[in-house]
Amino acid sequence: MRPGRPYPAGPDAPHTPLRPMWCCRADGQPWPCGSARLLLRAEYDHDLTGLSIYLAGLMYEAMRDLYHLNPHDGPEPKALFDRFLAWARPRRQQCADPGRSVD
Repeated sequence: MRPGRPYPAGPDAPHTPLRPMWCCRADGQPWPCGSARLLLRAEYDHDLTGLSIYLAGLMYEAMRDLYHLNPHDGPEPKALFDRFLAWARPRRQQCADPGRSVD
């Protein structure tokens, strides 16, 4: 008897983290991969603060898992911050200077 997979494999696999390595279950890239980022941005479109809180919790779990797997050569904290949180920051909208005329 073979154990079942918790999620489908192949082209229908979701872009969720495969723990404890924290790679994408669908494409093998470090999670959150590009597709996961797009899906999370769409899901949390009107709640970017909630997205940041969710990702901060996952970053903490990833730190624990990754440092446990490789305590002497784990990822740098800045690299994990960039991977999990930096991309999710709300973008500042550029406003035209009200005193400046548009030609």
